[in-house]
Amino acid sequence: MAAASALPARAMADAQKPLAGKTFLVTGTSSGFGRVGALHYARLGAKVFATMRNVPRPEASALLEEARREGLDLEILELDVTSDEQARSAVREAEQRSGGVLDVLVNNAGVVIGGPVEAHDMEAARLAFETNVFGVQRVTRAALPAMRARKGGLIVNVSSQQGRVVMPGGGLYSATKFALEAMSEQMAYELAPHGIDVAIIQPGGFPTKVGENRARYQNALAQRVPEQHADGYPEMMAALRRPPQPLPSPAAASKASPESAAYLRADPLMVPQAIAEIAAMPAGKRPLRRAVHPGNKPQLEINRVSAESQLAWLGDGPHGVWVKAVHD
Repeated sequence: MAAASALPARAMADAQKPLAGKTFLVTGTSSGFGRVGALHYARLGAKVFATMRNVPRPEASALLEEARREGLDLEILELDVTSDEQARSAVREAEQRSGGVLDVLVNNAGVVIGGPVEAHDMEAARLAFETNVFGVQRVTRAALPAMRARKGGLIVNVSSQQGRVVMPGGGLYSATKFALEAMSEQMAYELAPHGIDVAIIQPGGFPTKVGENRARYQNALAQRVPEQHADGYPEMMAALRRPPQPLPSPAAASKASPESAAYLRADPLMVPQAIAEIAAMPAGKRPLRRAVHPGNKPQLEINRVSAESQLAWLGDGPHGVWVKAVHD
């Protein structure tokens, strides 16, 4: 009877720890989706390597202390995704500490710099692409040889609604996320024969520190923009010069527009929850794209038409088996 009664308890424990036995490396964990995600995956049983720039720093100490209080298997590694050497060394160290296995790579690190495209000098343009596109390429490229060697793994790239739709004043952010979407889908096809899945997460707006960080980058850009590139966009330039705004209280949602109310109610944990759910799925059964937001998701129809177009274009050709493996 004792052995029989232990079975439900074990099943319940397994259900509560669906990521047990998996090793995660997560970029950009000093705040936002990365920070709450690192803790969430560890709480679900994963061994987590949480990475961030400029370690040691207070954010790293606070994250590590919270993990230790809860008895979570979480370690901090230094990783600036704009550095080739740090990308290689962080992945190599994580692989060594985990016995050579990285099950899930979450490319979460990113920057947002708004404003008119004309106002973006090359310093801002390079930072956006170095972080949001080339950074993903660096870290993923470092992790793939070991994943291919054991014929398994999951690459999760955090994109955005603005990787599918565009709004004026968004700077080069959409350009970087459109590039990330294309690169991710191409990798999904190419890695299907190796048993490696790629998932693209498309968050809407969430009340995280992204606004504070964006204001810092935008204020710096506004100081550098010559008047000849700024004078045609007075409203957008005024937004660039605006100081960081405190997040409104949840009570403000009752007085806000439907779109603003959805933003204020959006829990950043929704993004790691979606990633954890995908990671727990069987290999080969994971969705290519997942929109995450309690409010409007304008990219859903684009995602649907894109999948149909890819299948119609390539489904019966030499790459059809890969494309069908991803979309079917």
